[in-house]
Amino acid sequence: MLNDSKGLREIERLAQKYIWWKPVSESVKIPELVAAQVMNLGDYDDICRLSEAVGEDYLRHVVEHAEAGMFDARSWHYWHYRLGLAEPDKVPPLPSRVIP
Repeated sequence: MLNDSKGLREIERLAQKYIWWKPVSESVKIPELVAAQVMNLGDYDDICRLSEAVGEDYLRHVVEHAEAGMFDARSWHYWHYRLGLAEPDKVPPLPSRVIP
């Protein structure tokens, strides 16, 4: 879903800072993980740069397809409100792992 070179360059830059446990070359293969990490832990400037580079539709996609552990409760609520994905007091529960 992320095909724009500006967005990909920004994901690469942010991966260096926010995905410290993997080489950038591996991190950029899953740009949604990089974006979610910035959305969850990022400082204001990095969040603004990410939003400008990839657009709010992409950020909505990241939230809507989030996996367990990608967001903490505070960020989960914030992004639902900021992106117009939920009304106050109607934010869906955080994604969770299902163990069969």
